[in-house]
Amino acid sequence: MLKKTTHFSTLLTKTEHQTLNPSKTQISPSHVKKENMSMLLLLLLLVPFITPSSQSSIRNLLEARGLPGGLFPDNVESYSLDDKTGELEVQLQNPCFARFENRVYFDRVIKANLSYGGLVGLEGLTQEELFLWLPVKGIAVNDPSSGLVLFDIGVAHKQISRSLFEDPPVCYPPGSIMEKLEKSKMDIQLKR
Repeated sequence: MLKKTTHFSTLLTKTEHQTLNPSKTQISPSHVKKENMSMLLLLLLLVPFITPSSQSSIRNLLEARGLPGGLFPDNVESYSLDDKTGELEVQLQNPCFARFENRVYFDRVIKANLSYGGLVGLEGLTQEELFLWLPVKGIAVNDPSSGLVLFDIGVAHKQISRSLFEDPPVCYPPGSIMEKLEKSKMDIQLKR
C-alpha cells in the first residue's frame, strides 16, 4: 500500500503562500506604479497646506505682525518662517527694482528676523538715496497711529508714509524697459 503524503504548502494558492511568507512576495511593476502614483497624488494635495507660497499669504503674515502687507513686491514665489526664531526668508521669482518713495532693489532672496511691528537684520533690500544705493537694515512700524513706516538705512532712519505700502509694488527685472523708464522718470523729477 502506497502512502500518499501531501505538503501543506502545495495546497495553498500562490497568493495565500505569499501572504504567509512575505519574504518571497513578488511585487508586479504595475502594482509599484499604482503605489507611486497614489503617493504622488497625496503629496501634490498636501503641498499647498505645508508651504505657504502665495503673495496673499505673505501679505496676511505681515499684516498679522503689525506691518503693512505691501512691503514685498508682486513677484513673491514663496516664503518660510521659523516660528521659534522669527527667521523669515522670502524667495522672489527674480531680483527686481520697484518704487515706494524712491527706487528700491530686491535680491532674489530677502532675509530678516520678523517680530511684531518690525523686520530686523534685513538682507537683500537696498534703497536709492541721492544717487547712492544704501542697504535697508530694518523696517519698523513703531506707532501704527502715526501712519509712518521707518526704514533703517544705516546712516539714518527714513520715515515713509504707510499708504505707499498698502499694495505690493510692481517689480521690474534689472535691465528691463520698464525699469529703465522708472529710472528716467526719477531723473526727470530730480532735475525739476
